[in-house]
Amino acid sequence: MPLTFTLDPAITPALRDGILGLWTDVTNAGGAVGFVAPVTAEEIRPELVRHFVAMAEGRHRLLVGHDEAGEVAATAFFSFNTHRLMTHWVWLYTVMVHPRHQGRGHGRALLAAAADAARGFEGIDAIRLGCRGGLGLEDFYASCGYKEVGRVPAAVRVAPGDDRDDITMLLPLS
Repeated sequence: MPLTFTLDPAITPALRDGILGLWTDVTNAGGAVGFVAPVTAEEIRPELVRHFVAMAEGRHRLLVGHDEAGEVAATAFFSFNTHRLMTHWVWLYTVMVHPRHQGRGHGRALLAAAADAARGFEGIDAIRLGCRGGLGLEDFYASCGYKEVGRVPAAVRVAPGDDRDDITMLLPLS
């Protein structure tokens, strides 16, 4: 079944808990979403609160994918630039699909929904995102139309002796 995507959903306790569960499960399955396994929801909660604060301030927007049971299955956060020379593109952060839904095309659907949403944002011409090297994520994003536009070797320290490249990808929206 396809996911149902909603831009700017109401932040309810169920949505909050669903995103926390998603983020925890993705991280603990080895996903590169800002934490290193093992983690608990309580360790992730402060970062989610920061996202919610940025949403309340109009600096972030949220795209959520729900599965057929209504559970949170995917997310992506848009972050708007405040620098006056960079307001024509957005960052895409915390791009996640629950491990139980991976391999079904939901990641591609999430990225397509994000691109469609961004095309509706006034003055936005492109999406940028960063990904951690060593997992093949740049190949997945490239297969979805993103181009690698920057790489900083060994910029992400996953663990002592395990440094990964920080890769910047760009999707022009026109």
